[in-house]
Amino acid sequence: MAARMRNDTAGQLRRRRGRPLYAVRSARLDRCRSMNTSNEYRGAMAMNDIEQIKITGSGSALQGVGHLADGRAVFVPGALPGEHVRIEIVREEKRYCVAELLEVLSPSPDRRAPDCPLYGQCGGCQGRHMTYAATLEMKRRRVEDALQRIGGVPSPDVRPVLGCDDPLALRNKAEFAVQHGRLCVTRAESHALMPVDRCALMHPAINDMLALLNDMLPRTDAAHIKQVVLRASRSGDGMLILCADAPVTEQARALAVSAMAALPLIKSAWLIRQAHHAKHAVDGTAIHLAGHRTISETLLGLSFEISPQSFFQVNPLQAERLYTAALRPLPHGGRVLDAYCGTGTITLAAARRGFQALGIEIVAPAVEDARRNAARNDLARMASFMCADAAKAVPRLVSSGTKFDAAILDPPRKGADPKLLRALIAAEIGAISYVSCDPATLARDMKLLRDEGGYALEWAQPVDMFPWTGHVETVCLLTHK
Repeated sequence: MAARMRNDTAGQLRRRRGRPLYAVRSARLDRCRSMNTSNEYRGAMAMNDIEQIKITGSGSALQGVGHLADGRAVFVPGALPGEHVRIEIVREEKRYCVAELLEVLSPSPDRRAPDCPLYGQCGGCQGRHMTYAATLEMKRRRVEDALQRIGGVPSPDVRPVLGCDDPLALRNKAEFAVQHGRLCVTRAESHALMPVDRCALMHPAINDMLALLNDMLPRTDAAHIKQVVLRASRSGDGMLILCADAPVTEQARALAVSAMAALPLIKSAWLIRQAHHAKHAVDGTAIHLAGHRTISETLLGLSFEISPQSFFQVNPLQAERLYTAALRPLPHGGRVLDAYCGTGTITLAAARRGFQALGIEIVAPAVEDARRNAARNDLARMASFMCADAAKAVPRLVSSGTKFDAAILDPPRKGADPKLLRALIAAEIGAISYVSCDPATLARDMKLLRDEGGYALEWAQPVDMFPWTGHVETVCLLTHK
């Protein structure tokens, strides 16, 4: 049985530099089997050395983690905790190494055959070779480890991850590069592009638009269309966004009109004339091509208009669970501060629950979207928005005597500004609901609130917003003691 499972594993291919990542390479395996590979007899490992180790943990990208004889951690993509594996060192750093998985000697019961033909070639997923439950437990442990190691909490109450009912067909937005008339994604561990026909993670409407454009683009004068962004609502309405580096409005309009005629679910079409050195596909000037100017989406009983450049959570069902976890423990009524409010989704959800809510956001277009959505949902009297740097605005509000009963923080990956955290401490806010997309910065900020403000972590609730990846969202409730 073990031999058969090892052979099955060898067929689970991830590709690195065009070759299988954990296919067995017989010549190297024969060489390593002719040597004594026991850790107790080996010295320091070096590039291209082959070794046999036990995987004892997992990393932030769902890769296996073990240790070499010299004590360094080694990260092994494709390996699972509990497995004994044969590896080759492919990258060395001072404190850790990265290895290529050559062979699984004793498979984990969580191992399975990947259910996507592009897995290992496409860089979108990292966990399709294991059960979904295993990915959730890895994410829970990642949050727990960060709170213990960085936050200094000996035994944090980290709840089981709120997973997806169905971890497929859920993403409502996708970005593609255009190469040789085909929509493409980035290859794993590379900047190279590869064409794609469909993705099981995407909303069916996005896959329908993807198939249509792959058929139309080769027959279209689309040389200056460099990227395509596809968006869809839960009801199935689609938005087509063509991104170009040259003034090709009429060519883009002709393509959009033809696409909408061929696929009526496309309700809105836009051209983004990309800014020079744009960091994101939709950075630039938006030009309406055809159809409606927006598509509509619902979240927690609220209605939102989605424009081509507006932010909206890519997994609405899980976003509802995330925001519910953030709002439920806060005291009913009163005044709540939502720092880093973005387009105001949590602010409006708080207002709908009876809070007098103030959202602060530094990005002006996001604040404009938030105000429009407040009016759209008849919540303008309960929710107000300020375009400002929260780290500067909140200290001013606190010093002027403004009182808040609770606060919600949903900062970017780098975490909250310490000036903001210290302003919340000065305001003696009773409860803080911290929403984080990075366990390490969450733990760092929580430690500051505890050490300088006397806040205590009540619990942490991870939420799986991006299935089959290492990404994890977490809500923490902090109370003032």
